[in-house]
Amino acid sequence: MRRRALALFAILLVACALPAHADEFRPAYLQLTQTGAESYDVLWKSPALDENTPLKVRPAFPAGVTEQGSRRSSFAAGTLRQRWGITVPGGLNGKTIQFPGLTETRIDILVRLERLDGSVQLERILPGQPGFTARASPGPYEVASTYVSIGIGHILLGFDHLLFVLALVMIVKSTRRLLVTVTAFTVAHSITLSLATLGVLHGPGPPVEASIALSIVFVASEIIHQRQGREGLTARSPWVVAFAFGLLHGLGFAGALAEVGLPENSIPLALLFFNIGVEVGQVLFIVAVLATYRLLAKLLAGRFDLARLTPVPAYAIGALASYWLFERVSGFWS
Repeated sequence: MRRRALALFAILLVACALPAHADEFRPAYLQLTQTGAESYDVLWKSPALDENTPLKVRPAFPAGVTEQGSRRSSFAAGTLRQRWGITVPGGLNGKTIQFPGLTETRIDILVRLERLDGSVQLERILPGQPGFTARASPGPYEVASTYVSIGIGHILLGFDHLLFVLALVMIVKSTRRLLVTVTAFTVAHSITLSLATLGVLHGPGPPVEASIALSIVFVASEIIHQRQGREGLTARSPWVVAFAFGLLHGLGFAGALAEVGLPENSIPLALLFFNIGVEVGQVLFIVAVLATYRLLAKLLAGRFDLARLTPVPAYAIGALASYWLFERVSGFWS
């Protein structure tokens, strides 16, 4: 019954993932780089349909701020990038940047402020709190809370990572073995995430993303093999598969973290809490899966035979991952 209920839940998750791109983590992004006592370079990145149809949210700087030079715009991969300079009398410290219209949208905004002294302030702005206040120097608590939030958001919006974990949950029958498997996945992607973020290891983005999609195709096929009575490597030694592919997924996490950046004076702390955030999000997902299966098991007990539905989510996961694979491979030449 556990696997039957999981099958129904998997169908629902795949249905939710279909309209989205894999590994979707695309908040708007505002980067402010201090170049003088009162001058800053501005980079504003936001999702857009094309160069003329950007997101309706814009940063609104405090009164007295003036733009220097003309704005330079470029559009690629569904993102509009704009660069310009500003002069802020007295500097930004203690002043607030607003984002009118954010409460009507469903996206978040990452704001990164780099100061002349090398310190960095990074915050995630949610629709319910559309304002960023610059502070002289963020403390450890601000760094930890910000990167935990970013880690949780990344994993919960990374549909390819979630589908891989879901496939593992469907294959591994024992709760104890599932715990060991998830731990192996955690250890593996934490290793490569740390090494890549610190510059020790480098993995080209497109091949890594294509390999992640291929890993999902593999575990989806393992579900079918198990259903047909032919237990594959994942069923026999799930921790081995989880660890091996976890190394790849860690490089994917590193690519997302590279978009955000790390504060130069708190790199170990930020990296640690991003990892913690990823794990918190992963645990929340697994708990939601198991809780849903138990609820469905009670509601459907004795009413329907869902055993025949087991291959459906496996084929759906495999088909979606195959689409991602071809999409990402085609991106090698674009």
